Amino acid sequence: MSELLHGCGLRWQMGSPPPYWQGLPAALSRQARLLGLSEQTAGQQDEAAFSLHSPDFGTISTRLETEAGGMTQAAISELSMQAASGILSVHGRSSGPSGTLGLDYLAVLSSAMSLQATLAAALGQLRGGRFSTVSVSPLACGLLSIGQYLAGATAAQDPEQLLAGSYDPGLRPPFVSQDGVIFELETLDPRPWRAFWEAVGVPADLAGQAWKAFLLRYAKAVCPMPETCLRRLRALNFARLQELAVQTGMAILPVRTPPQRQSDSDYAALAGLWQHQIHAASDSFLRTLPSNADLPLRGLRVVESCRRIQGPIAGHLLALLGAEVIRLEPPGGDPLRAMPPCVDGCSVRFDALNQLKTVQEVDIKSAQGRQAIYELVSQSDVFLHNWAPGKAAELQLDAQDLHAVRPDLVYAYAGGWGQEQVDAPGTDFTVQAWSGIAHTISQTSDARGGSLFTVLDVLGGVMAALGISAALLRRGLSGSGLRVDSSLLATADHLAQAASPISKTGVSAVFQTGDGFMVIDCQDQTHLHALAGWLNVSPDAVWTVLPDRLLSQSALSLEAQLDVLGIPARHVPGNLAQLRADPRLASHFHDKGYSSVNSPWRFV
Repeated sequence: MSELLHGCGLRWQMGSPPPYWQGLPAALSRQARLLGLSEQTAGQQDEAAFSLHSPDFGTISTRLETEAGGMTQAAISELSMQAASGILSVHGRSSGPSGTLGLDYLAVLSSAMSLQATLAAALGQLRGGRFSTVSVSPLACGLLSIGQYLAGATAAQDPEQLLAGSYDPGLRPPFVSQDGVIFELETLDPRPWRAFWEAVGVPADLAGQAWKAFLLRYAKAVCPMPETCLRRLRALNFARLQELAVQTGMAILPVRTPPQRQSDSDYAALAGLWQHQIHAASDSFLRTLPSNADLPLRGLRVVESCRRIQGPIAGHLLALLGAEVIRLEPPGGDPLRAMPPCVDGCSVRFDALNQLKTVQEVDIKSAQGRQAIYELVSQSDVFLHNWAPGKAAELQLDAQDLHAVRPDLVYAYAGGWGQEQVDAPGTDFTVQAWSGIAHTISQTSDARGGSLFTVLDVLGGVMAALGISAALLRRGLSGSGLRVDSSLLATADHLAQAASPISKTGVSAVFQTGDGFMVIDCQDQTHLHALAGWLNVSPDAVWTVLPDRLLSQSALSLEAQLDVLGIPARHVPGNLAQLRADPRLASHFHDKGYSSVNSPWRFV
């Protein structure tokens, strides 16, 4: 299957990324290739990170705003940016404050969001706008990725006090069997949960306590399990646990290594991040931009029917680009609206992902509800859902059904497993386990498994939005409707290729300071010698002397000193509320009764 933008005549050219963030140009190149963009090597670039060229619209230059947050370009790296944006803080809630992801996560995420905005600007030009320059803040991309956690930590009423390192990483999923197999459990229904724990010998009251923590792990990035539950699992071998899981309806998956994932039959056959099909549209027209439109997707309509995180984030990104997003919810509204903490009767976590959308309540299982969706789609440009596999066809709301209503529709499915057949719900933590991502993260964290930060739900939503933006541009260039599918597993496979290289200096890690933790990312010998000079020791003695020196000063003071040396370094906030209190980050937030993250994009 060809790439989404293959044959559209689009060329891109790399510019000058931050010198110590090599994961960023690597991620940009990989994603541009997967989209079908041809690389242009001739000519010189200015300060733009990259540019997009086409005979159908003017050149679009995309620049990275790297000065926000008080960091010089030389002090920017994957680790320092993960610290500055709060990603390491959320990860550290259950994995320990000194743990890292071991992946170029923010590079992959920022690249995708940069490309999404660039493709949207190209579509804006086709529709009559003047969007020649795009500015992207990678720091804001990172802040947006933890938006729901930040909302919970900064709510005006009953904010959550979930501090990095305050939960024992040994008392959380994934679990361990008697024979040493590390594994994940998953169910979206409390009945299999109760039956499974009864079968392994856990009292009902403890199983209920564990269920509450297990259910909230998506929202809070912590999952404190009763020790009795873990002990009962360690008393049984994995084969027996698999038998009990089958008997009770619980999903169980081992935490696999990346080579195990790469040996799967579907791995080599994957065409990339997106699967797509073209639907020829005979009466397509390019909807022009409204006059004085400030964002490139103004005037376009998206119908979204999604739960949890992955799909809603995709819809939120499209809304930030100017699209009108109509969110379909069941009669009575989405129950997650009531999840505390709340402001004005709405969950701040829910609002962080859905604040820009309008809501229409629809019973999608009824003929009347289905007809209402048909009528909406007939006047819309995108239909986005993340229903369980097969449900769309069952509801007569699959791509062929909706293309019959609107031939040039972009029909988008944000799924879990993609084409892979796995006997488990395709959720963040099951996909982390199956794909090898959890194992990779465990190598650089204090925990035995992956992150309880929803790394794949968030990144999967970004990839879904990028696929939709590319499909909209292709529709604008060719007049064709499309179906575009993305998945958490394809996202995980893509992310797995972006494992951070091991530092050659031995001092790229999270360290304890006099008032908390901080990242120091000493990447090369130049950094090592600068650090040695700062400590007034030989390079061989840096590792010995550094910990005591750091303990004698505050993280903010150390940040300033190391920044002068050009060494990437950043404080890791213990509480996300510290991000809001940092005056260097003030421009990235607005107050909604919690700290809501502003758009990472600016268009000129």
